[in-house]
Amino acid sequence: MTFPERSNPYTFDAFLQRRNAVDYYADDLFIQRLVHHFAGENRLALEAAIRDFSPKPSFRWRDMADESARPENRPYVLHYDAHNHRIDRLMRPMESRVMEQEVFAEALFSAKTSALERLVKMYLIYQNGEACIACPLVCTEGLVAILDAFSDTPAVQQALSHCREGNNGHFAIGAQYLTEIQGGSDVPANVLEAVQDGENWYLYGTKFFCSATHGDYAVVTAKPTGSENVGVFLVPSWLPGKKEEEVRNGCTIDRLKWKMGTSELPTAEMTFNGALAYPVGSFDRGLANIVGIVLTCSRLTVGLSSAASMTRAAREARQYSEFREAFGQPLDRFPMVAAQISDLEYTAKRTTAAAFKIYQAFTQLDGPVKVGIKRGEEVAKRCRRFDVRELVMLQKITASWDTVDHLRLGMSIFGGHGVMEDFSSLPRLYRDAAVNELWEGPRNVLLTQIHRDLQQVREWYSPADFVAGVLEGAERSRVSDFQKEIDVLVGQDLSSNSNEAVQACRQWDDFCHRLFHAYQDQAYAEIG
Repeated sequence: MTFPERSNPYTFDAFLQRRNAVDYYADDLFIQRLVHHFAGENRLALEAAIRDFSPKPSFRWRDMADESARPENRPYVLHYDAHNHRIDRLMRPMESRVMEQEVFAEALFSAKTSALERLVKMYLIYQNGEACIACPLVCTEGLVAILDAFSDTPAVQQALSHCREGNNGHFAIGAQYLTEIQGGSDVPANVLEAVQDGENWYLYGTKFFCSATHGDYAVVTAKPTGSENVGVFLVPSWLPGKKEEEVRNGCTIDRLKWKMGTSELPTAEMTFNGALAYPVGSFDRGLANIVGIVLTCSRLTVGLSSAASMTRAAREARQYSEFREAFGQPLDRFPMVAAQISDLEYTAKRTTAAAFKIYQAFTQLDGPVKVGIKRGEEVAKRCRRFDVRELVMLQKITASWDTVDHLRLGMSIFGGHGVMEDFSSLPRLYRDAAVNELWEGPRNVLLTQIHRDLQQVREWYSPADFVAGVLEGAERSRVSDFQKEIDVLVGQDLSSNSNEAVQACRQWDDFCHRLFHAYQDQAYAEIG
């Protein structure tokens, strides 16, 4: 029984001590088993490196991420200095700047760091949400990937080395400026102009969503004068040798976006007025290179960061349910809560397993993902390349969608405390997840693209064979059901304005969600 007591002795300290003592890797048996599964003979060396690394995101960077997310620490632009010089200085809290230096000093994109080691470390980092780290990391990964494919000039080679191996201890940060006000996901509609003057190129026009605006180098799309081709350019943020003087490279930061999530990350509207730029790859392949290399890296990271956010939410929801009592017993003793916790944990694990499986398949490809036929490529390799392309998009739309639901459910375990921004990090992760759902192609765009891709290749790769390929190892009856369904759906027209097309779109959306869940289930089963 409970009687009145003026000095309420209740405390959350036991929960906080347990939550704050968690080492993201050392205390997670599932991620350890997953690493062993994918690492093979290199697992002992990799495990040692990860165990040494894990305390940084688990404790120091976790606390820095929480502090940098406070409303009073949101970034802003100081357009002019005291002497009326236009500097467009991005003002960010000390926690963001110090954490950024320490994270990038890990040399995640160095030739000495294996793809799997980078993946595991990024997964641990992403458990802290955006924190002005997640987007810069993936932008740098995409920048490194495309520069590595086309590092044919000294300027490009220098930038690549700066991002990969650092320069006097400083590791450069990448950014992406693709979107324009009229285009959104319609990159071919871009109108930013690239003007050639002698051997040099200069950019003129505006970009409407510039991610990681504080970066050192940006991947920028632009059309050469008089051309409809979308070219890819490397654009340094500062004029050569002028970073310390804050002289920007022919551009201005007009304003920062006011976003519901990823609030610690500067995302800007920018104007280019003669920014020195370096072409990356041929202009006639610019759009394909952006989608096949840069956006693919970004979409892969949405899947990975979704898994990381889910993992943290499931873990902390369980810890709270075991601590908090109501009506005389801990919350986890109530069957409804126990079922929800179980669902949270399973969803997090299968999302993580699939993210690692797809990433491994992507890193094993020779070249970017694509729809068409690579000259001289074996049919099996061609099909595998196509599988990875579609899985990346399926994961992006499914994992990002699931994460919002997952985090909302996780917050509900905390009751009223679930929406308190200073009680836990789940509300911040929830807002970040809502933004990730829209980045790099919203759901309707990618669903349409997947359907169009399958129609395009069915002469040499049937929809049924695609299902068999991505669900290899799954229960035969389950595979057969999906095969029958996809054969009908791919034959339907999703482009007309008829009621039939609208209904077909609903069915296709539902089918893709269920198909990728089946892939996740199989990926989880393979971990054991």
